Amino acid sequence: MNKTKEAAMLMSSLSVYRGILSRTVPSAFYRLLCSTEEPINEILRAWGNFAGLMYDRGYADSLSKCLTEAALFDENAFSEAAASGNVDKLKKNVLDAAQRDICIINRISKITAEDIISDCFSDKELSYVSSTLPRWGTGEPIPQFADEKNALKLIADYHSKNGCGMFARFRAFTWRDKSIEPISYPDPVKMEELKGYDLQRGIVEDNTAAFLRGTKCNNCLLYGDRGTGKSSTVKAILNKYCKDGLRMVEMPKDRLGEFPLLVDKIASIPLKFIIFIDDLSFSNEDKSYAQLKAVLEGGLAARPDNTLIYATSNRRHLIKESFSDRDGDDLHRNDSIQESLSLSDRFGLSVNFSKPDKAVYLEIVASLADEYGITADKKKMEISAERFALERGGRSPRCARQFIASVRAGLTDIEEI
Repeated sequence: MNKTKEAAMLMSSLSVYRGILSRTVPSAFYRLLCSTEEPINEILRAWGNFAGLMYDRGYADSLSKCLTEAALFDENAFSEAAASGNVDKLKKNVLDAAQRDICIINRISKITAEDIISDCFSDKELSYVSSTLPRWGTGEPIPQFADEKNALKLIADYHSKNGCGMFARFRAFTWRDKSIEPISYPDPVKMEELKGYDLQRGIVEDNTAAFLRGTKCNNCLLYGDRGTGKSSTVKAILNKYCKDGLRMVEMPKDRLGEFPLLVDKIASIPLKFIIFIDDLSFSNEDKSYAQLKAVLEGGLAARPDNTLIYATSNRRHLIKESFSDRDGDDLHRNDSIQESLSLSDRFGLSVNFSKPDKAVYLEIVASLADEYGITADKKKMEISAERFALERGGRSPRCARQFIASVRAGLTDIEEI
Protein backbone atom coordinates (compact mmCIF):
# COMPACT_ATOMS: atom_id res chain seq x y z
CA MET A 1 0.00 0.00 0.00
CA ASN A 2 1.42 3.39 -0.96
CA LYS A 3 1.78 6.33 1.44
CA THR A 4 -1.06 8.36 -0.07
CA LYS A 5 -3.62 5.59 0.17
CA GLU A 6 -2.54 4.73 3.71
CA ALA A 7 -2.82 8.40 4.75
CA ALA A 8 -6.34 8.60 3.28
CA MET A 9 -7.42 5.50 5.20
CA LEU A 10 -5.89 6.75 8.45
CA MET A 11 -7.53 10.15 8.08
CA SER A 12 -10.87 8.44 7.39
CA SER A 13 -10.57 6.54 10.68
CA LEU A 14 -10.15 9.58 12.95
CA SER A 15 -12.60 9.41 15.85
CA VAL A 16 -12.10 11.89 18.72
CA TYR A 17 -10.49 14.45 16.40
CA ARG A 18 -12.79 13.74 13.49
CA GLY A 19 -13.97 17.34 13.63
CA ILE A 20 -10.86 18.51 11.76
CA LEU A 21 -12.32 16.93 8.62
CA SER A 22 -14.87 19.76 8.54
CA ARG A 23 -12.18 22.46 8.72
CA THR A 24 -11.36 24.07 5.37
CA VAL A 25 -7.69 23.16 4.81
CA PRO A 26 -7.68 19.68 6.43
CA SER A 27 -10.85 18.88 4.47
CA ALA A 28 -9.14 19.91 1.22
CA PHE A 29 -6.12 17.76 2.10
CA TYR A 30 -8.37 14.79 2.82
CA ARG A 31 -10.11 15.34 -0.50
CA LEU A 32 -6.74 15.33 -2.27
CA LEU A 33 -5.70 12.08 -0.61
CA CYS A 34 -8.98 10.40 -1.55
CA SER A 35 -8.90 11.70 -5.14
CA THR A 36 -5.90 9.56 -6.07
CA GLU A 37 -8.25 6.73 -7.05
CA GLU A 38 -10.13 9.05 -9.44
CA PRO A 39 -9.37 10.35 -12.98
CA ILE A 40 -6.31 12.56 -13.26
CA ASN A 41 -8.32 15.76 -13.73
CA GLU A 42 -9.99 15.23 -10.35
CA ILE A 43 -6.59 14.77 -8.71
CA LEU A 44 -5.31 17.97 -10.29
CA ARG A 45 -8.42 19.89 -9.28
CA ALA A 46 -8.12 18.69 -5.68
CA TRP A 47 -4.39 19.48 -5.72
CA GLY A 48 -4.88 23.06 -6.88
CA ASN A 49 -7.66 23.65 -4.36
CA PHE A 50 -5.61 22.34 -1.44
CA ALA A 51 -2.41 24.20 -2.39
CA GLY A 52 -4.33 27.44 -2.91
CA LEU A 53 -5.95 27.17 0.51
CA MET A 54 -2.60 26.41 2.14
CA TYR A 55 -1.12 29.55 0.63
CA ASP A 56 -4.16 31.69 1.50
CA ARG A 57 -4.12 30.61 5.15
CA GLY A 58 -0.38 31.07 5.63
CA TYR A 59 0.55 27.39 5.89
CA ALA A 60 2.63 27.09 2.69
CA ASP A 61 5.65 25.86 4.66
CA SER A 62 3.96 23.76 7.33
CA LEU A 63 1.28 21.15 6.75
CA SER A 64 2.08 19.84 10.24
CA LYS A 65 1.25 23.15 11.88
CA CYS A 66 -1.97 23.40 9.88
CA LEU A 67 -3.27 19.97 10.90
CA THR A 68 -2.15 20.09 14.54
CA GLU A 69 -3.55 23.60 15.08
CA ALA A 70 -6.87 22.45 13.64
CA ALA A 71 -6.83 19.58 16.12
CA LEU A 72 -5.89 21.81 19.07
CA PHE A 73 -8.87 24.09 18.39
CA ASP A 74 -11.29 21.21 17.83
CA GLU A 75 -14.21 20.74 20.20
CA ASN A 76 -14.49 17.08 21.12
CA ALA A 77 -14.96 14.78 24.10
CA PHE A 78 -11.32 15.08 25.17
CA SER A 79 -10.87 18.85 24.72
CA GLU A 80 -14.17 19.63 26.47
CA ALA A 81 -13.28 17.38 29.41
CA ALA A 82 -9.82 18.95 29.62
CA ALA A 83 -11.29 22.46 29.57
CA SER A 84 -13.60 21.65 32.46
CA GLY A 85 -10.91 19.76 34.42
CA ASN A 86 -12.59 16.38 34.02
CA VAL A 87 -10.04 14.41 31.98
CA ASP A 88 -9.72 11.90 34.80
CA LYS A 89 -13.40 11.06 34.36
CA LEU A 90 -12.98 9.97 30.73
CA LYS A 91 -13.02 6.27 29.96
CA LYS A 92 -9.71 4.65 29.00
CA ASN A 93 -10.97 3.81 25.51
CA VAL A 94 -11.67 7.51 24.87
CA LEU A 95 -8.16 8.46 25.98
CA ASP A 96 -6.70 5.67 23.85
CA ALA A 97 -8.66 6.89 20.83
CA ALA A 98 -7.45 10.44 21.38
CA GLN A 99 -3.85 9.25 21.63
CA ARG A 100 -4.26 7.24 18.41
CA ASP A 101 -5.69 10.26 16.59
CA ILE A 102 -2.76 12.40 17.70
CA CYS A 103 -0.32 9.86 16.26
CA ILE A 104 -2.32 9.69 13.01
CA ILE A 105 -2.41 13.46 12.61
CA ASN A 106 1.36 13.66 13.12
CA ARG A 107 1.88 10.84 10.63
CA ILE A 108 -0.25 12.17 7.81
CA SER A 109 1.16 15.69 8.25
CA LYS A 110 4.47 14.37 6.96
CA ILE A 111 3.01 13.56 3.52
CA THR A 112 4.86 15.59 0.90
CA ALA A 113 3.94 16.60 -2.63
CA GLU A 114 6.60 14.20 -3.89
CA ASP A 115 4.96 11.30 -2.03
CA ILE A 116 1.67 11.89 -3.84
CA ILE A 117 3.37 12.42 -7.20
CA SER A 118 5.29 9.16 -6.95
CA ASP A 119 2.08 7.31 -6.02
CA CYS A 120 -0.17 8.84 -8.70
CA PHE A 121 1.88 10.16 -11.62
CA SER A 122 3.83 7.20 -12.92
CA ASP A 123 2.84 7.92 -16.53
CA LYS A 124 5.80 9.60 -18.26
CA GLU A 125 3.41 11.62 -20.39
CA LEU A 126 2.42 13.49 -17.21
CA SER A 127 5.99 14.27 -16.18
CA TYR A 128 5.67 17.96 -17.13
CA VAL A 129 2.40 18.34 -15.25
CA SER A 130 3.75 16.63 -12.14
CA SER A 131 7.01 18.58 -12.17
CA THR A 132 5.21 21.93 -12.20
CA LEU A 133 2.55 21.21 -9.59
CA PRO A 134 2.64 23.61 -6.58
CA ARG A 135 4.47 22.25 -3.53
CA TRP A 136 4.10 22.71 0.22
CA GLY A 137 6.36 22.19 3.21
CA THR A 138 5.59 19.76 6.01
CA GLY A 139 7.27 21.76 8.76
CA GLU A 140 6.88 20.91 12.44
CA PRO A 141 3.77 20.29 14.56
CA ILE A 142 2.82 22.73 17.32
CA PRO A 143 4.52 21.98 20.68
CA GLN A 144 1.49 20.26 22.24
CA PHE A 145 1.57 17.60 19.50
CA ALA A 146 5.34 17.32 18.95
CA ASP A 147 5.94 15.07 21.95
CA GLU A 148 3.53 12.21 21.26
CA LYS A 149 4.35 10.43 24.53
CA ASN A 150 3.21 13.40 26.62
CA ALA A 151 0.80 14.94 24.11
CA LEU A 152 -2.40 14.16 26.04
CA LYS A 153 -1.08 15.90 29.16
CA LEU A 154 0.26 18.89 27.21
CA ILE A 155 -3.01 19.32 25.32
CA ALA A 156 -5.06 18.94 28.50
CA ASP A 157 -2.93 21.60 30.23
CA TYR A 158 -3.51 23.95 27.29
CA HIS A 159 -7.28 23.52 27.41
CA SER A 160 -7.42 23.94 31.18
CA LYS A 161 -5.91 27.42 30.77
CA ASN A 162 -7.41 28.50 27.44
CA GLY A 163 -10.70 26.64 27.08
CA CYS A 164 -11.47 24.72 23.93
CA GLY A 165 -12.87 25.31 20.48
CA MET A 166 -13.48 28.93 19.54
CA PHE A 167 -12.71 30.16 23.07
CA ALA A 168 -9.16 28.85 22.68
CA ARG A 169 -8.77 30.36 19.23
CA PHE A 170 -10.42 33.77 19.73
CA ARG A 171 -10.54 36.33 22.55
CA ALA A 172 -13.38 38.60 21.44
CA PHE A 173 -16.96 37.62 20.62
CA THR A 174 -20.34 39.14 19.90
CA TRP A 175 -23.84 37.97 20.80
CA ARG A 176 -25.87 37.52 17.61
CA ASP A 177 -28.99 35.50 16.83
CA LYS A 178 -28.92 33.92 20.31
CA SER A 179 -25.43 32.61 19.69
CA ILE A 180 -21.87 33.58 20.59
CA GLU A 181 -19.98 34.47 17.42
CA PRO A 182 -16.18 35.02 17.32
CA ILE A 183 -14.67 38.30 16.15
CA SER A 184 -11.77 37.47 13.86
CA TYR A 185 -10.15 40.91 13.92
CA PRO A 186 -10.77 42.64 17.27
CA ASP A 187 -9.47 46.14 17.96
CA PRO A 188 -5.74 45.66 18.83
CA VAL A 189 -5.49 48.79 21.03
CA LYS A 190 -3.00 48.47 23.89
CA MET A 191 -2.96 50.13 27.30
CA GLU A 192 0.31 51.91 26.61
CA GLU A 193 -1.20 53.52 23.52
CA LEU A 194 -3.85 55.28 25.60
CA LYS A 195 -2.74 58.60 27.02
CA GLY A 196 -4.07 60.29 30.13
CA TYR A 197 -6.69 59.00 32.60
CA ASP A 198 -4.14 56.75 34.32
CA LEU A 199 -6.11 56.84 37.57
CA GLN A 200 -9.37 55.81 35.90
CA ARG A 201 -7.76 53.05 33.87
CA GLY A 202 -5.91 51.84 36.95
CA ILE A 203 -9.21 51.37 38.79
CA VAL A 204 -10.71 49.34 35.92
CA GLU A 205 -7.52 47.31 35.53
CA ASP A 206 -7.29 46.55 39.26
CA ASN A 207 -10.90 45.36 39.24
CA THR A 208 -10.17 43.11 36.27
CA ALA A 209 -6.96 41.69 37.75
CA ALA A 210 -8.78 40.85 40.99
CA PHE A 211 -11.53 39.18 38.95
CA LEU A 212 -8.95 36.99 37.22
CA ARG A 213 -7.50 36.00 40.60
CA GLY A 214 -10.93 34.70 41.61
CA THR A 215 -11.92 37.60 43.87
CA LYS A 216 -15.56 38.64 43.98
CA CYS A 217 -15.61 41.88 41.99
CA ASN A 218 -17.96 44.60 40.84
CA ASN A 219 -19.66 45.21 37.56
CA CYS A 220 -18.23 48.40 36.11
CA LEU A 221 -19.76 51.47 34.45
CA LEU A 222 -17.35 53.71 32.56
CA TYR A 223 -19.15 57.00 31.96
CA GLY A 224 -18.29 60.50 30.85
CA ASP A 225 -17.69 62.72 27.85
CA ARG A 226 -17.35 61.42 24.33
CA GLY A 227 -13.91 60.61 22.96
CA THR A 228 -12.27 60.12 26.36
CA GLY A 229 -11.33 56.48 25.77
CA LYS A 230 -13.98 54.57 27.69
CA SER A 231 -14.51 51.85 25.07
CA SER A 232 -10.82 51.78 24.22
CA THR A 233 -10.02 51.12 27.87
CA VAL A 234 -12.28 48.05 27.93
CA LYS A 235 -10.78 46.72 24.68
CA ALA A 236 -7.24 47.32 25.93
CA ILE A 237 -8.08 45.42 29.14
CA LEU A 238 -9.04 42.41 27.02
CA ASN A 239 -5.87 42.60 24.92
CA LYS A 240 -3.69 42.80 28.03
CA TYR A 241 -5.30 39.96 29.97
CA CYS A 242 -6.48 37.54 27.27
CA LYS A 243 -3.41 35.35 27.91
CA ASP A 244 -4.55 35.05 31.52
CA GLY A 245 -7.86 33.50 30.50
CA LEU A 246 -9.95 36.62 29.93
CA ARG A 247 -12.53 36.63 27.12
CA MET A 248 -15.07 39.29 26.14
CA VAL A 249 -18.55 39.06 24.64
CA GLU A 250 -20.12 42.25 23.31
CA MET A 251 -23.86 42.27 23.87
CA PRO A 252 -26.19 44.73 22.08
CA LYS A 253 -28.43 46.72 24.41
CA ASP A 254 -31.56 45.49 22.64
CA ARG A 255 -30.64 41.87 23.44
CA LEU A 256 -30.37 42.24 27.22
CA GLY A 257 -33.42 40.04 27.67
CA GLU A 258 -31.31 37.16 26.30
CA PHE A 259 -28.69 37.52 29.04
CA PRO A 260 -29.74 34.24 30.74
CA LEU A 261 -29.17 32.41 27.44
CA LEU A 262 -25.70 33.89 27.16
CA VAL A 263 -24.58 33.02 30.67
CA ASP A 264 -25.91 29.48 30.26
CA LYS A 265 -23.42 29.04 27.42
CA ILE A 266 -20.38 30.30 29.33
CA ALA A 267 -21.07 29.44 32.97
CA SER A 268 -19.24 26.09 32.83
CA ILE A 269 -16.29 27.28 30.74
CA PRO A 270 -13.07 27.59 32.82
CA LEU A 271 -12.36 31.13 31.61
CA LYS A 272 -13.29 34.60 32.85
CA PHE A 273 -15.76 36.59 30.75
CA ILE A 274 -16.54 40.29 30.54
CA ILE A 275 -19.93 41.02 29.01
CA PHE A 276 -19.38 44.35 27.25
CA ILE A 277 -22.30 46.73 26.64
CA ASP A 278 -21.12 49.78 24.71
CA ASP A 279 -22.70 53.24 24.56
CA LEU A 280 -25.45 52.43 27.00
CA SER A 281 -28.37 54.83 27.47
CA PHE A 282 -32.16 54.62 27.60
CA SER A 283 -35.09 56.90 26.99
CA ASN A 284 -37.97 57.10 29.43
CA GLU A 285 -40.09 55.18 26.96
CA ASP A 286 -37.49 52.44 26.65
CA LYS A 287 -38.32 49.86 29.27
CA SER A 288 -35.45 47.52 28.37
CA TYR A 289 -33.48 49.14 31.21
CA ALA A 290 -35.56 46.98 33.53
CA GLN A 291 -33.97 43.95 31.90
CA LEU A 292 -30.50 45.28 32.64
CA LYS A 293 -31.48 45.97 36.26
CA ALA A 294 -32.51 42.35 36.60
CA VAL A 295 -29.23 41.25 35.04
CA LEU A 296 -27.17 43.36 37.44
CA GLU A 297 -29.14 42.53 40.57
CA GLY A 298 -32.50 41.15 41.44
CA GLY A 299 -33.23 38.70 38.63
CA LEU A 300 -33.72 34.98 39.10
CA ALA A 301 -30.95 34.27 36.58
CA ALA A 302 -27.85 34.93 38.66
CA ARG A 303 -24.65 36.17 37.10
CA PRO A 304 -22.12 33.30 37.31
CA ASP A 305 -18.82 33.76 39.14
CA ASN A 306 -16.84 33.73 35.88
CA THR A 307 -18.70 36.75 34.47
CA LEU A 308 -18.60 40.52 34.93
CA ILE A 309 -20.49 43.26 33.11
CA TYR A 310 -18.59 46.30 31.81
CA ALA A 311 -20.67 49.06 30.23
CA THR A 312 -19.81 52.46 28.77
CA SER A 313 -22.07 55.46 28.58
CA ASN A 314 -21.96 59.20 28.07
CA ARG A 315 -24.51 59.49 30.90
CA ARG A 316 -23.92 58.82 34.59
CA HIS A 317 -27.56 57.93 35.21
CA LEU A 318 -28.06 56.13 31.89
CA ILE A 319 -31.70 57.18 31.42
CA LYS A 320 -32.34 60.35 29.43
CA GLU A 321 -34.28 62.76 31.58
CA SER A 322 -35.67 66.29 31.12
CA PHE A 323 -36.91 68.87 33.62
CA SER A 324 -40.45 68.19 32.43
CA ASP A 325 -40.00 64.61 33.57
CA ARG A 326 -39.36 65.85 37.08
CA ASP A 327 -42.17 68.42 37.08
CA GLY A 328 -44.71 66.35 35.18
CA ASP A 329 -48.00 64.91 36.30
CA ASP A 330 -46.63 61.77 37.94
CA LEU A 331 -48.38 61.42 41.31
CA HIS A 332 -45.28 59.76 42.80
CA ARG A 333 -42.55 61.97 41.40
CA ASN A 334 -39.89 60.83 43.86
CA ASP A 335 -40.52 57.20 42.96
CA SER A 336 -40.04 58.03 39.29
CA ILE A 337 -36.75 59.77 40.01
CA GLN A 338 -35.53 56.86 42.14
CA GLU A 339 -36.47 54.46 39.35
CA SER A 340 -34.34 56.38 36.87
CA LEU A 341 -31.33 56.47 39.24
CA SER A 342 -31.51 52.89 40.48
CA LEU A 343 -30.01 51.39 37.31
CA SER A 344 -26.63 53.11 37.53
CA ASP A 345 -26.53 52.42 41.27
CA ARG A 346 -26.46 48.71 40.53
CA PHE A 347 -23.02 48.97 39.01
CA GLY A 348 -20.74 48.45 42.00
CA LEU A 349 -17.98 50.43 40.31
CA SER A 350 -18.52 53.70 38.41
CA VAL A 351 -15.53 55.41 36.81
CA ASN A 352 -15.75 58.93 35.42
CA PHE A 353 -13.92 59.87 32.19
CA SER A 354 -14.51 63.63 32.02
CA LYS A 355 -13.39 65.94 29.22
CA PRO A 356 -9.76 67.05 29.77
CA ASP A 357 -8.85 70.66 30.47
CA LYS A 358 -6.41 72.50 28.23
CA ALA A 359 -3.29 71.41 30.13
CA VAL A 360 -4.20 67.72 30.11
CA TYR A 361 -5.22 67.86 26.45
CA LEU A 362 -1.92 69.43 25.41
CA GLU A 363 -0.05 66.91 27.56
CA ILE A 364 -1.76 64.08 25.64
CA VAL A 365 -0.86 65.76 22.33
CA ALA A 366 2.79 66.10 23.40
CA SER A 367 2.92 62.47 24.52
CA LEU A 368 1.50 61.24 21.22
CA ALA A 369 3.85 63.49 19.24
CA ASP A 370 6.81 62.07 21.13
CA GLU A 371 5.60 58.52 20.57
CA TYR A 372 5.41 59.04 16.81
CA GLY A 373 8.63 61.02 16.56
CA ILE A 374 7.02 64.33 15.59
CA THR A 375 9.44 67.17 16.25
CA ALA A 376 8.09 70.68 16.04
CA ASP A 377 8.13 73.93 17.94
CA LYS A 378 6.17 73.30 21.16
CA LYS A 379 4.28 76.58 21.03
CA LYS A 380 3.28 76.14 17.41
CA MET A 381 2.12 72.58 18.06
CA GLU A 382 0.00 73.69 21.01
CA ILE A 383 -1.63 76.48 19.01
CA SER A 384 -2.29 74.08 16.13
CA ALA A 385 -3.71 71.42 18.48
CA GLU A 386 -6.00 73.95 20.15
CA ARG A 387 -7.30 75.19 16.82
CA PHE A 388 -7.87 71.59 15.71
CA ALA A 389 -9.92 70.91 18.88
CA LEU A 390 -11.93 74.12 18.45
CA GLU A 391 -12.92 73.13 14.92
CA ARG A 392 -14.17 69.77 16.22
CA GLY A 393 -16.23 70.93 19.16
CA GLY A 394 -13.87 70.46 22.09
CA ARG A 395 -10.83 68.76 23.57
CA SER A 396 -10.61 65.02 24.11
CA PRO A 397 -8.05 62.19 23.81
CA ARG A 398 -9.78 61.18 20.59
CA CYS A 399 -9.33 64.69 19.23
CA ALA A 400 -5.64 64.57 20.22
CA ARG A 401 -5.16 61.30 18.34
CA GLN A 402 -6.94 62.71 15.30
CA PHE A 403 -4.74 65.82 15.39
CA ILE A 404 -1.55 63.76 15.47
CA ALA A 405 -2.88 61.52 12.67
CA SER A 406 -3.62 64.63 10.61
CA VAL A 407 -0.08 65.93 11.18
CA ARG A 408 1.46 62.58 10.24
CA ALA A 409 -0.65 62.44 7.08
CA GLY A 410 0.50 65.92 6.09
CA LEU A 411 -3.01 67.36 6.29
CA THR A 412 -2.07 69.76 9.09
CA ASP A 413 1.14 71.75 8.73
CA ILE A 414 2.31 72.92 12.14
CA GLU A 415 4.87 75.27 10.65
CA GLU A 416 2.12 77.39 9.12
CA ILE A 417 0.45 78.14 12.43
